[in-house]
Amino acid sequence: MQKLSVVIVCKNEAGIIGRSLAGLSGLTDDIVVYDNGSTDGTQDVARYTGAKLFEGSWEGFGKTKNKANALAKYDWILSLDADETADEELKKNLLQLELAGEKKVYELRFKNFLGKKWLRFGEWGGDKHVRLFNRRQVKWNDAEVHEELVLPAGTEKKSLNGFVLHRTAADIDAFRQKMKAYAELNAEKYFRRNKKAGWLKPWLSALFSFLKNYFFKAGFLDGAAGFHCARISAWYTFLKYKKLRDWWKQV
Repeated sequence: MQKLSVVIVCKNEAGIIGRSLAGLSGLTDDIVVYDNGSTDGTQDVARYTGAKLFEGSWEGFGKTKNKANALAKYDWILSLDADETADEELKKNLLQLELAGEKKVYELRFKNFLGKKWLRFGEWGGDKHVRLFNRRQVKWNDAEVHEELVLPAGTEKKSLNGFVLHRTAADIDAFRQKMKAYAELNAEKYFRRNKKAGWLKPWLSALFSFLKNYFFKAGFLDGAAGFHCARISAWYTFLKYKKLRDWWKQV
């Protein structure tokens, strides 16, 4: 066992969280699941796997993740989502890692899946994020959505071999619903920050999103899945700015 804590913030993820937690078996004796009001039995799945279940209010992604991190046993935090787990190579390297130096953070590579399709190109190809850090030095910012880690001056960023397996959505419809929810959250965040969008912004940004992800980032090489990902990401971009304009119309 490694002296790190896995921390997962979730809501209504009963269909996937069990598989994710099973993939982390043997890594640590402290897996924290912070649930925000699930109604689908996510809490029971977490308890069954032996995770430590906490339940609390939703305060946006950044603040809620910091609250969950404070409940962990260890200072070293492996921050994952309910649809993410470690492959065997990453888990082996995590177990062998000497967790020393509070200002070190570890950037992990991701394999993103739409259904069973590994997305090697497009928006999701070559994905990597800092997900292992010491909470004494590193915290999430307060963003409601698309939160980011605040890295102090002098932070040393390192990499580990292996992948985080991210099963982003079971199918195209589920992916569309997820992106719709993110569009609504981002529109509200932009509105609170006094950001505005002209009437052309939704259309031009959506077009650029599709061209970038499908052609410039070679999403077409992922076949039908690559097309659907580029199309839905463009729709998300359009919807985000359209809803932002709707917010301002209500003022």
